[in-house]
Amino acid sequence: MIAKKQKIWDIIRVDDISATPKYLQIVHSTLKGIESGQIAVNDRLPSINEVSFELDVSRDTVEKSYRQLKQMGILESVPSKGYYIKNTDFEKPKKVLLLFNKLSAHKKIIFDSFVRELGQQVAIDFYVYNNDFSLFKKIISAKKDENYSHFVVIPYFLDDNGKVEEVVNLIPRDKLIILDKFVSGLQGIYGAVYENFEHDIYNALTQVLDRLRNYSTLKLIFPKNSCYPYEIQKGFLNFCQDFAFDGHVVDNIKHEEVQTGEVYINLMEDDLVILIKKILNNHLRVGKDVGVISYNETPLKEIILDGITTISTNFTEMGKSAARLILDKSKKHVANPFEVNVRNSL
Repeated sequence: MIAKKQKIWDIIRVDDISATPKYLQIVHSTLKGIESGQIAVNDRLPSINEVSFELDVSRDTVEKSYRQLKQMGILESVPSKGYYIKNTDFEKPKKVLLLFNKLSAHKKIIFDSFVRELGQQVAIDFYVYNNDFSLFKKIISAKKDENYSHFVVIPYFLDDNGKVEEVVNLIPRDKLIILDKFVSGLQGIYGAVYENFEHDIYNALTQVLDRLRNYSTLKLIFPKNSCYPYEIQKGFLNFCQDFAFDGHVVDNIKHEEVQTGEVYINLMEDDLVILIKKILNNHLRVGKDVGVISYNETPLKEIILDGITTISTNFTEMGKSAARLILDKSKKHVANPFEVNVRNSL
């Protein structure tokens, strides 16, 4: 039997800031209690009303968690007596550490797709390190020895001092999945869903070549001290050279004089706002006098200025592919699809 009734609330609990649904937190904390020997066969669990009151969650949440435990064959209900543990032999659920560099509209698309594809049998601890290498290192160092089945990492930093490989190496290779961008020099066998930045932008611009022919100059807005891969610049400049465009890399759109006959390709959302303001203030027509192509598809870009043309990796597919690597126990490297959405801004 559980030694003291109050001890059960040290075992079964929820974290209000966790990305994992509360009913799953109750399920997973119960399973963890069984694994640790704190909960045994024939132990009685608190009633639905007790759990609802003590953890400040709805009855529906508790009912859903108990129903899940029943479906797993772990819990049984005895009329007029309550809920009892009938079996402690179960397949250990997966627990994933998901580590993003920042929050954004397209990162939410990845997250939602990832969670949806994994289903409700996986616990997810979600952290954001805001492109700060020291915070990234702190999180990995603190979590590396916890009982995660996988670490899913998006590695973008303002300044990593060349030590990102050293930190990522703290993660066991069989548990590592890299998203979006490879870590230079990282060895071993691990899973990845990646963008081929140089190839992707080159091919995307090729797909809209007929529209680009209406302009004389192409400009890529690539801010200094950004996290974006240099391969984007390389693919852009190769395209301009191969198709005889006057191509330039702009490191600060605030200092740029926007003129007729130019196409701007922006990477950052803030730069897109500044660019559009400059175009409108100069009484230029988007898609006629000046072309605009924006990196990374978001729903809002379908509406802005009657539609902004985007070149973008498929964020839904990225989240889905990462989840499939976990579910299939795969260490494949999957090239993520890159798409062009042609709209009136070009």
